[in-house]
Amino acid sequence: MEQKRSNFSGSLGFVLAAAGSAVGLGNIWRFPYLAAKDGGGIFLLVYIILALTFGFALLTTEIAIGRKTAQSPITAYKVLNPKWGWIGIVACIVPMMILPYYSAIGGWILKYLSAYLTGGAPSAAEADGFFGGFITSPVEPIIWFVIFLAATTFIVYKGVNAGIERMSKVMMPILLVLIICIAFFSLTLSHTDAEGITRTGLQGLKVYLVPNFEGMTASKLLTVVTDAMGQLFYSISVAMGIMITYGSYVKKETNLTKSVNQIEIFDTAVAFLAGMMIIPAVYAFMGPAGLEYAGPGLMFKALPKVFDAMGGIGTVVGIAFFVMVFFAALTSSISIMEALVASFMDKFHMDRKKATLVNALIALVVGIIVCMGYTAFYFEASFGTVAAGQILDVLDYISNSILMPVVAIATCILVGWVVKPKTVIDEVTRNGEAFGRKHLYVAMVKYITPVMLVILLAKSLNIL
Repeated sequence: MEQKRSNFSGSLGFVLAAAGSAVGLGNIWRFPYLAAKDGGGIFLLVYIILALTFGFALLTTEIAIGRKTAQSPITAYKVLNPKWGWIGIVACIVPMMILPYYSAIGGWILKYLSAYLTGGAPSAAEADGFFGGFITSPVEPIIWFVIFLAATTFIVYKGVNAGIERMSKVMMPILLVLIICIAFFSLTLSHTDAEGITRTGLQGLKVYLVPNFEGMTASKLLTVVTDAMGQLFYSISVAMGIMITYGSYVKKETNLTKSVNQIEIFDTAVAFLAGMMIIPAVYAFMGPAGLEYAGPGLMFKALPKVFDAMGGIGTVVGIAFFVMVFFAALTSSISIMEALVASFMDKFHMDRKKATLVNALIALVVGIIVCMGYTAFYFEASFGTVAAGQILDVLDYISNSILMPVVAIATCILVGWVVKPKTVIDEVTRNGEAFGRKHLYVAMVKYITPVMLVILLAKSLNIL
């Protein structure tokens, strides 16, 4: 018996859920680092231009495919063109690889949040010792990973309206308020180091916002563009089936152009605020050297030192920060699992409960292996752009750096040249809505975006 497809109750629920998916760890631990590294304001300007062109084309395409077909990725591509159904299979493999290690990192966040809530902040500030001791513990990382995965599973199990939409309407406003408060608090900071040098948050803000053209060459500008493109591509949740899945839950009367614009604004604003939150604080307490931290090193090593240096208020700021990061990670992991659950429901005609539990079980097994990648299954491998990587790094590299660009390139070819851009344009304008960037969309999806994605893939494979 065919089940009636769930729908978001309105455009607000859809926008907050989609924005929640897009606002993840990448916004918080990678965007500030790239902005500091790539000339501050120059990077921001390039990022915004790409969001309005490159990001807009990819987001519009996937959401429109989802709504048009009313299917998850594994079956949606086949509906568009039976010969191109393989894209859906690859698009489904991506979240299957990401969910376990993303949940493992979610467990790390919960560990730090618990440390700040229970008076363990000074220990967390010991940086490498605390973090290294935790991830190499044989049992503790697995326990925190299971708790994070259970929270994700519970919300997905509850369904689109009672679970995902309801949670997004609560978590996203709280996340936004927290990040704004911490960002403006960062601007008030001032710190004098052991050498008597005083740095302020406002000086850090200047590093972040003012374009730095010093030593800027054509080659460096290309690096800024590819960094911004890579960050945006991984940030907006495309090429992993999420936006197709969420698009399939959007009511036919929803204005897709307006929704895409709102998702772009929300995601870019949070990324910008993350930089405003982190760069001034790290600059004030650690100087320019602190801005070289990225990824887990920024969140689990540099920032706890910054919170510790703030004194008593540092614990409060640390709690607020890790609550905010937990919300960002949870909304993303929910969307990753939902893409899988919807695919299993559409492909294998499972009910939601069974599909959720099957995917949770797969993520549990793989996630435990990921956690043990720093203990029993430890190894160091160098490949592509990764040096001395573990199991988590292998899964991240294959899914993010290889499979996601392949899915996105294939989607552009399918829409741009096989089923034609009119397929998406007709869906976007089905209720007579204006599609202001229609000509830009056609140029992006047919020519510019696939070329940019090929460059991104070549860079990931160390060919460029």
